[in-house]
Amino acid sequence: MTSLTASQVLGVAQKTIEILEEKGLKCCLMGSAASYLYGVERTPNASSSHSSANINDVDLVVLTNTYGQESLKELLVRANSQYTLVRSRNPRATYRVLWYRIPDTFQRCKVDILIPGILNIPDLQGWADHRASHRADMRSKQYLDVHDVNALLKIVHKRGLRIDGEDSTWVPETMVRNARSTLREYVISVAGYASDWKAIGIDIEGETAVAEVAMA
Repeated sequence: MTSLTASQVLGVAQKTIEILEEKGLKCCLMGSAASYLYGVERTPNASSSHSSANINDVDLVVLTNTYGQESLKELLVRANSQYTLVRSRNPRATYRVLWYRIPDTFQRCKVDILIPGILNIPDLQGWADHRASHRADMRSKQYLDVHDVNALLKIVHKRGLRIDGEDSTWVPETMVRNARSTLREYVISVAGYASDWKAIGIDIEGETAVAEVAMA
C-alpha cells in the first residue's frame, strides 16, 4: 500500500474531529500526527516519499465519560460511510479496528480512538507498550517513540509551557496522574532529560528522592 501523505492523514484527523464536535465531544490529537504539527521532524521510511513524514495513522483522545471506545467508533461509522470497522488480527481481541477510506483512492488510514482512564499520556504509553512487547517489530518502535517524546519535550520547554499552566487545564488530571509511574520509568531509562521534565512541571527525580527518604 502506498504511504499516506501528511495532508491525507491530517485531513482524516480533521474530518474525525469535526464529526465528534458535532456530537458535542471534545478531543485532542495525539501520536505522530500531533508530533508533526508541533514540529517534530522524522526521517521518512526509505520506501516512502518525503511528504509522508512517517505519519501513518490518527490517534485521538476523546474527552468523555459517557461513551466507550467501541461506541465512539460505531458513532463515526454511522456518521460517515468512509469509516469501516474491521476485526483485529489478534484472535483474542474483543475490539474492532477503525479505518477511514481515502475518497477516490485505494488507500485507507487507521483511526485509533482513546478515552481517559484507560491510558496515561499516549506517547509515553506507546513507548511502554512497545518496550514490553514480545514482538521484535513492536519493540523496535520504542526508539521512534523516544525520539518523539524527547523532541516534544524540548519544544514544550522552549515555549515555556507547563503541565500545571493555564494552557494545560484541558488535560484530564487522571491522565497525568496515571502517567507518573511510566514517566518515572522513562526518566530512568532515557537519561539526560530530567531537567526538561522538571521545567514543565514534572519533577520525577524529586518525587523519587522523597519516596526513598520516606521508605528509609
